[in-house]
Amino acid sequence: MKSIPSVPRRWLTAQAALKALTAFTAPLLLCAAAHAADPIRIGSVLSITGPASFIGDPEAKTMKMYVDQINAAGGVIGRQIELVTYDDAGDANKARTFASRLTERDNVAVLIGGSTTGTTMAMIPVMESAQIPFMSLAGSVNIIEPVRKYVFKSPHTDRMGCERVFADMKKRQISKIALIAGTDGFGTSMREQCLKVVDRYGIQILIDQTYGAGDTDMTTQLTKIKGTPGVQAIFNTGASGQGPAVLTRNYGQLDMKAIPMYQNPGVASKSYIELSGPAAEGVRLPASALLVANKLPANDPQKPVVVAYTATFEKSAGQPVSTFGGGAWDGLTMVLNAIKKANSADPQKIREALEQTKGFVGTAGLVNMSAQDHLGLTVDAFRMLEVKNGDWLLVD
Repeated sequence: MKSIPSVPRRWLTAQAALKALTAFTAPLLLCAAAHAADPIRIGSVLSITGPASFIGDPEAKTMKMYVDQINAAGGVIGRQIELVTYDDAGDANKARTFASRLTERDNVAVLIGGSTTGTTMAMIPVMESAQIPFMSLAGSVNIIEPVRKYVFKSPHTDRMGCERVFADMKKRQISKIALIAGTDGFGTSMREQCLKVVDRYGIQILIDQTYGAGDTDMTTQLTKIKGTPGVQAIFNTGASGQGPAVLTRNYGQLDMKAIPMYQNPGVASKSYIELSGPAAEGVRLPASALLVANKLPANDPQKPVVVAYTATFEKSAGQPVSTFGGGAWDGLTMVLNAIKKANSADPQKIREALEQTKGFVGTAGLVNMSAQDHLGLTVDAFRMLEVKNGDWLLVD
């Protein structure tokens, strides 16, 4: 029998060392690979149910729809997006709790949400304390004024809505009006903003009324307005839920069509027209180009964006497009652009990149942000629409 050649001790030592090194480094390499492939977590707190569901529902559907598309196409910076969504049902306390959960337990890189002004304002202190960027989808100018380091916003402000309406009134030679507003967060904020800027347009407020978020009849307030001599127009400066539609129906029941009605941008969805019925005919309001996508001139820079979003949303959701879903698309897209620009999911780098957003054409308009402006829209981004034959007509 042949003897087996002896193996040099130094060779055994080298092999043993290599084996030991492999055993030690393999888990680290696997861990690094797994970490590199970890999804980027984006938090979302929306009013999917409850009185503001007409806002939060299209926002939630938009976010999921586009995140699914992005992930199917390979994700962002080589990583998938994981959307962590909570429904606050329009409750500010729940919104605050969910914001804390997202920052402390879910470890999100950024938060997109806040369907209403009330829920947004409740979450701002949490996000500022956690130093995680927050893209709000609500309307109040108080969200981004004063500028907060980590807070941004995608839709137009309530003050811009006031300015756009007053400019249209001035063009129609309307100088004496009635104000009416809901007492919720957005209604209160927009009324305050309108009172601040109305004098610039030479418009006099003859009567100022309010109504509660849960009110189902506003004939008392409208009767007072109807009995006030000299009123040339009514402006509902803000409210969420079904209040604006109730107001419009009562306006029709009292046969007040001789006094034009203006609504606020918070009712910019087809559901407002459907809930209001024939009484909505002739009502004007400022809104984004999204509601009249196919009616825009061919050379309008927003047309390709709003036409594409409209087609995608309506096919996926099976319901008419709304500006609220458009605001979610704008917010999500700007956040993803910031992640790409930063080439990182680090919250600080995302924040810095968001603040540098320039030349972004969204459903709301052209966005140019800066350290002094975390919105980046101008009042000209608003279009003036009128309800005509149960649909939106582009007036200006």
